[in-house]
Amino acid sequence: MKKIFKVKYIFIIVTIILTNIFSTAFSQNMDKMYEKIDLFSEVLEKVQDEYVDEIDQAEVMDSAINGVLQSLDPYSAYMSPKIFEEMETETSGKFGGLGIEVSMEAGVVKVITPIDDTPAARAGIKAGDYIVRINGEQVQGKTLMQAVNLMRGPSRIFYRNYHKKKRSKKSKNFQNH
Repeated sequence: MKKIFKVKYIFIIVTIILTNIFSTAFSQNMDKMYEKIDLFSEVLEKVQDEYVDEIDQAEVMDSAINGVLQSLDPYSAYMSPKIFEEMETETSGKFGGLGIEVSMEAGVVKVITPIDDTPAARAGIKAGDYIVRINGEQVQGKTLMQAVNLMRGPSRIFYRNYHKKKRSKKSKNFQNH
């Protein structure tokens, strides 16, 4: 009985000692982290007050976050919500409003598929159609992102060539309302 009591007593003492050690180590790590945060804050303030050019603090913070992630490995990076949305649009070719999925082919926007019950589908846009002008502006020579940006907005007029399957060079205007 005394032996069990001694083991429990020793276990409690060891637990208390280890808890204090880990607590102190954690506290020291937190103190170091807060010191770094304070230093970072001071640097931002100095840059804001004394840098030659005016800076956008939101961009600086995005760059700082990106720097942290890139320091982990070469594959990690931060994208602001705006950049992420643009990247998603560019890689998927999908965007709202018109209801079409697009890609670039031969320097013009090619419709991959119109989405059912959208302005594009109701206007007769078909898979394989080429969008050659947007609001009178030539699409050829633009990147997909530039063309997609031209398509955004409340009302756009598209001049398209029918798809090659019909072997037709006919064109049609499509207005997005």
